[in-house]
Amino acid sequence: MNYKIVAIDLDGTLLTDDKKISEDNLYILKRLMNKGIEIVIATGRRYWSAKEFINSLNRNVIIISNNGNIVRSINDDRILIEKYLNIKDFKNIVIEGKKQCLHPIVHINDYENEKDILVEYDINDKKYRNYLNPDEKRYKMIDNLLNYKENKVLVVCYLDEYKKLENFMKTIEKKYPERFSHYILTNLKRTDSILEIMTPLGSKWKSLIEYAYSKGISAKEIVTIGDDNNDIEMIKKSGLGIAMRNASDKAKEYADIISNKDNNNSGVAFELKKIFNIS
Repeated sequence: MNYKIVAIDLDGTLLTDDKKISEDNLYILKRLMNKGIEIVIATGRRYWSAKEFINSLNRNVIIISNNGNIVRSINDDRILIEKYLNIKDFKNIVIEGKKQCLHPIVHINDYENEKDILVEYDINDKKYRNYLNPDEKRYKMIDNLLNYKENKVLVVCYLDEYKKLENFMKTIEKKYPERFSHYILTNLKRTDSILEIMTPLGSKWKSLIEYAYSKGISAKEIVTIGDDNNDIEMIKKSGLGIAMRNASDKAKEYADIISNKDNNNSGVAFELKKIFNIS
């Protein structure tokens, strides 16, 4: 197959556990770009964070960040696609979360003003379970998230035990049917499970295929690589979907290929060398 786009997740996929891109992975990505293959990063991370890693490629790359809710080109930070959570829906989520003693971390699109996150408590508060680094600067504290009025909410994140988050989301779906899409991430190193809630229009795959169609590229011409539950849709629906060796069981279930290598052993490069016949 003549693949034209390779879309790659970051954490647990392109990045090692110590948050580096291996030399082998960098080499292969550059080789592919030299061959005319477009590399797209599709991550749950915010754009600023993802860009910090991808700058090492020294090429223009499209980053699908916040699980598909904001898409930018790193050469000029131009927004290509943006999808926001309805402000009323956002407030309903916050209200329902407070009833369950859940404390959200809210991702917003305010990149130009160096703010990506809203919180109600100190970022080192135990309520946030080590989600944010102690040296985090790109956040804004507000007394009550219900007072936030701007139409910039990308994702609402909750951290807790899987079962509690699953039950919470079942309650939300029953009370507010078809108002949200969500993922519960489980393939994590630093923290508990993470529930990410967003607009129904938001997902890595929806934004990836929207971008691909704008360039005349079909789903069957896309290779996707990931490791967690937010990668399942793109692994399932792309022309070739690859799950890392360290991927969640659910991600592996839908993959065309399960890599023999994990993220700490350049699994991305290992598979792409075979697919594109690179020595």
